Amino acid sequence: MTKPRQWIERTIEVGLFLSALLSVLVTLGIVGVLLFETVGFFKTVPLLDFLTDTEWTPLFSEKHYGILPLFSGTFLTTSIAMAVALPVGLISAIYLSEYASRRVRTILKPILEILAAIPTVVYGYFALIFVTPLLQKVIPGLSGFNALSPGIVMGIMIVPIVSSLSEDAMHAVPAGLKEGGYALGSTRLQVATQVVLPAAFSGVVSSFILGISRAVGETMIVAIAAGLQPRLTLNPLVPIETVTAYIVQVSMGDTPTGTIEYQTIFAAGMSLFLLTFVLNIVSYLLRKRFREVYD
Repeated sequence: MTKPRQWIERTIEVGLFLSALLSVLVTLGIVGVLLFETVGFFKTVPLLDFLTDTEWTPLFSEKHYGILPLFSGTFLTTSIAMAVALPVGLISAIYLSEYASRRVRTILKPILEILAAIPTVVYGYFALIFVTPLLQKVIPGLSGFNALSPGIVMGIMIVPIVSSLSEDAMHAVPAGLKEGGYALGSTRLQVATQVVLPAAFSGVVSSFILGISRAVGETMIVAIAAGLQPRLTLNPLVPIETVTAYIVQVSMGDTPTGTIEYQTIFAAGMSLFLLTFVLNIVSYLLRKRFREVYD
């Protein structure tokens, strides 16, 4: 290898290393800021109260700092979104991978992925202006702000993530496995569900976990259509508030920096960070386990 080429290779190697190092440093910086402000918050608010109190009113005169109402709203909208996105996304992936012709797959997949390119604020107003009035015709007691409408719209938004990643995992299954299933007399549905799906299970699970993480961290849809009323409930017909919606509410600029009210957004953000971190760990363990089973 000539010396100029060695210098080029070395420069590329250093550039790649610096890029990787930058991403690590940015992550550490974000965690550091969250930790610093969260520690300040817990110097005033006991951790036990934060985890067990059933009221969240840090901006009111009578202050309560229980995170449970925000998490109940987050889990409620996420559950509704996953009830829509997981079956629809998986069925779409099976169709695109095993039933659709190459021409149909080439047309449908990009169209499906356009849903992921729509700004979330558009989804939020779509949920508020179109989906909620439509649901109110079917469910008369449905509030103008509720968990059901944004949950459904979030599910629609997440369908391309689940569908695209699951379809890629299924499409990567060796053709020999499928041909073996057909040779044994299996139908196309049996091959899809009993051969392809188990072989691609680690990728499918990863798409599910990524979809859940996306729903947990969604901000604009719930901020616009779910309301800003933190309450500990599993009723999808009433207004609720999620962790991300509360962060948006406080970040509007009305809360002075450095106050305990301002620090609540970092405590809530740290809770959300830990939740998504646990989801990523679960995703990794599931991928590892099922990869060992089916490899």
